[in-house]
Amino acid sequence: MPDTTAPEDVARACFAAYLAQDRPAMERLLAEEFVFTSPQDDHIDRAAFLEVCFPTADRVRSQVVLGAVPFGDGQVFVRYAYELLSGERHRNVEVMTVRDGRLTETQVYFGGRFPEG
Repeated sequence: MPDTTAPEDVARACFAAYLAQDRPAMERLLAEEFVFTSPQDDHIDRAAFLEVCFPTADRVRSQVVLGAVPFGDGQVFVRYAYELLSGERHRNVEVMTVRDGRLTETQVYFGGRFPEG
């Protein structure tokens, strides 16, 4: 029987696991076929994501999910803001795809620096 966890809840759980650097939780959330794409990463697989991208939370002072909106077929549009330890503030969006309660794909669209406030 498929998992009925709402895709937006899975997306939020992934953000929480990243910030907490809870690798076992993230591994449970990622499907084996997971693919990650960003302006810096072109369709990297689960292993590469966990090795290269996942450990980067130590540069983040704070991160807030501003919205997680499902829009069909397991996809979630996530908008978030974060501040780096350097004081730089940014806003990004991601399109995340969830199947059977696990994340199968993330597409990141970087925003630029965002002024305070």
